[in-house]
Amino acid sequence: MGSVIVLDTLLAARTLWHAGRSAAIAADGEPTGHAALDALLPQGGWPRRALTELLLPADGVGELALLLPTLARLTQAGGTVAVIAPPYVPYAPAWQAAGVDLAGLEIIDAAPRDALWAFEQCLRSGACAAVVGWPVHADAPALRRLQVAADSGECLGFALRDRKHAANPSPAALRVEYAGDACGAGAWHVRKCRGGPTPAQAFALGAS
Repeated sequence: MGSVIVLDTLLAARTLWHAGRSAAIAADGEPTGHAALDALLPQGGWPRRALTELLLPADGVGELALLLPTLARLTQAGGTVAVIAPPYVPYAPAWQAAGVDLAGLEIIDAAPRDALWAFEQCLRSGACAAVVGWPVHADAPALRRLQVAADSGECLGFALRDRKHAANPSPAALRVEYAGDACGAGAWHVRKCRGGPTPAQAFALGAS
């Protein structure tokens, strides 16, 4: 009987996956600030205590616009958001206009060899509400460390990466890829999500 209780506990905690059985997942995600995207995600928002990957064809396709509502809400609530080695210097007036409290924003400049370590430490610290990073050379073990660090630090982690990595497996709880069509219109496609089936419908900014 004891082993049955332990097994049920693991299933409920989503530590163990059971083929053919969908555990009941509470809608306890962190709201994205985009109602249409929240409706697509099994947890009703970004997965908490977890790593989310944004897979991009290039910089500047709307990835910050996707994240800024969440980052604004977290900083307005007194939380700290760490931005690790961004490829471009964040334009403070634009972030402020989006609602981000700059007092809660920490920009960490780091060389590529140190950025991954800084990303992991900020996630693990327990001092950050969210951490945004651009891990260029992250392999599967490195991503696993980021996922574990986000869990132990009770933090939202966002890894912005080249979409060429979409073909590789990832321990991230959520993977979202931006893809454009021949007319230049683009949308975000959920490639992997924890807690439910992957939605077939894409999300375009401005849909909520």
